[in-house]
Amino acid sequence: MSGRPVKRSLTLRGHRTSVSLEEEFWQAFREIAREKKRPINDLAAEIDAGRGTARGLASAIRVYVLRHYRERQERPAAPAPR
Repeated sequence: MSGRPVKRSLTLRGHRTSVSLEEEFWQAFREIAREKKRPINDLAAEIDAGRGTARGLASAIRVYVLRHYRERQERPAAPAPR
C-alpha cells in the first residue's frame, strides 16, 4: 500500500472536478460502482449531493467505501445451496 493519494478527474452533474484518493480507495470505489451497475461519476455525484459542507468530497467517498464494506460484512450470509 503506497498511501500516497492519486488525483483523478470526475464529472459531477456536468462539472469537472478532481479528487485525490489513495489507489486502494479508487479500486474499491470502482468495484462498488460496478456492483451497483452505475457509472462512477453518477455515484460520486450522489455522494457529493449528500455530503453537506462539513466534509470534503474525498473524505465523503472514503466514508462511503468504508460503510459499504462494513454493511456487507454485517449482512447475514446466504444459506449454502443443497
